[in-house]
Amino acid sequence: MNIYHSLDSFHRLACAVVTSGTFDGLHIGHKKILTRLKEISTQSGGESVVLTFWPHPRLVVSEDSQDLHLLSTIEEKIELFSQMGIEHLAIVPFTRAFSELSSDDFIRQILVDKIGTKKLVIGYDHRFGRNREGSFEFLQKNASNYGFDVEEIPRQDIEDLAISSSRIRHSLLSGHVDDAQHLLGRPYSITGIIVKGKQLGRTIGFPTANIHLQESYKLIPANGVYVINAYHQGAAYKGMLNIGVRPTVDGTFRTIEANLFDFDKEIYGEDLTVEFLHYLRPEQKFNGLDALIQRIKIDKESALDFFKNQH
Repeated sequence: MNIYHSLDSFHRLACAVVTSGTFDGLHIGHKKILTRLKEISTQSGGESVVLTFWPHPRLVVSEDSQDLHLLSTIEEKIELFSQMGIEHLAIVPFTRAFSELSSDDFIRQILVDKIGTKKLVIGYDHRFGRNREGSFEFLQKNASNYGFDVEEIPRQDIEDLAISSSRIRHSLLSGHVDDAQHLLGRPYSITGIIVKGKQLGRTIGFPTANIHLQESYKLIPANGVYVINAYHQGAAYKGMLNIGVRPTVDGTFRTIEANLFDFDKEIYGEDLTVEFLHYLRPEQKFNGLDALIQRIKIDKESALDFFKNQH
């Protein structure tokens, strides 16, 4: 996959089959659009192009951007597009000036002049340009003037799947990681750097890797205990993870702590990716460390049972 972090480096194609959007989470509704994009590019002898925007537009133009929780970092999106077999990924730097482009200017300057669009594929109700004024109807009406065809993925095709990034966010913030996995078509994941914590876990027989997320906008699921898969330097590990403030030991801030089974390496400063597979229970305050230890043992047995039942 060719990746362009600026349209200045994009060389106009003879037959570009294009879709555009933020594609947060790249869920199975998005994949329906991308699958159709690839079908058309194959049939027409063209090349598939995804036009996406970074930072997320709401981080730039919205007053409530501090409350925005995203399902994907730009690195995660790049990897997902690559897995889908997209040929060209153009990442447009989203600025306030860019947000002021009219739909006509966006189409002429970017889709036509820069990219060479011959076919545009969009999801239903997709809008673009200043104040989201560009619509499918506008495109249909003016397509001949721009020299390309436009196809809309029907509303029912995507609504039948009941997919939306906001629904996935709600599921994760409610701890329903199983539902989120169904909607995404894969487990929800986070990647962070391992940092030193208070190292209490190792003193009670359950050492944990404390995960620090560098992206403040990346959505963290609800507080509680989860069954996870973890990935470190290409190797996979089973485990469990706690998100919360650790009330039993008078914690004062939220942490993400993973206990990996059959793992005893020191990995401070290194990346760890975690996939959320199943929600075990909410975070609780126990009557002392002994009660906490007994509950963690039960949690581990529940996690091991979960993995046993997957086969």
